Amino acid sequence: MVALCSLLKTHAQPFLDFVALDRLKSEYGEAAFQRGERLNQLLLELKTKDTKTKLLEVNRFFNQARHRFDQEVWGESDYWATPEEFIGRHTGDCEDFVIAKYFTLRYLGIADEHLYLTYVKALKQNIAHMVLSYFETPQSIPLVLDNYDLRILSADKRTDLLPIYSFNAESLFLTNASAGLGKRLPTDKVKNSKWTKLLGSLKEAVK
Repeated sequence: MVALCSLLKTHAQPFLDFVALDRLKSEYGEAAFQRGERLNQLLLELKTKDTKTKLLEVNRFFNQARHRFDQEVWGESDYWATPEEFIGRHTGDCEDFVIAKYFTLRYLGIADEHLYLTYVKALKQNIAHMVLSYFETPQSIPLVLDNYDLRILSADKRTDLLPIYSFNAESLFLTNASAGLGKRLPTDKVKNSKWTKLLGSLKEAVK
C-alpha cells in the first residue's frame, strides 16, 4: 500500500496549495475556492491546539457539506472522492466525509495509529455506513466522527452503529464498540480496493 507518511510529506504548505486552490476555482467555482481558503485558515488556527479541539473543529467544518449518494454526485454507485473533490462539490456520501476528515487530521499531526476509517452498519437506516474513529490507545473505546450524528461521542454511546472493521493506510482490524481495536487482519484484505486507488490518486496529485 502507498506509505501515508511519504504522501503527507509531499503536500506543499498549506493543506490546499495554490495549485489546488486554482483547481477548485476553475473546476468548481468561486464558492469552492473560498471553502478551500477557509479550510486553510482553520488549519492555521488549529495548528497548536489540543487534539480534542482539532477533532471537534475538523468534524464541524466538513459536516457543513450535504450528504448525497455517489450515483447522484458522480454518476457511479461507489466513488471515493479525494478531499479536494469533496471540498469542490461540497456534497458526498459517508466515505467522502470520512476521507476528508482523516487526511485533514493527519495533516494536523494526529498520528495514523490513532485514526481509522470504520465500516459500520447504521441500524436506524439499516444500511452500510462509514465513520472516522479516533483511538487514544489501541485498547481505548474510540471517539466517533460521523456525518449522521454531528456530535463526537464515544463508540459505546453510539448504539445505533454496529462496527465491523477499521482500517487506515497501515493496518486493518476487526473492531467493536466496547473493546478497542480487535483482531489484526492482513492488509492485503483491502489491496486493490478503492482506498488503495485513492491513496495512489492523491500521491499523483501532489507530485
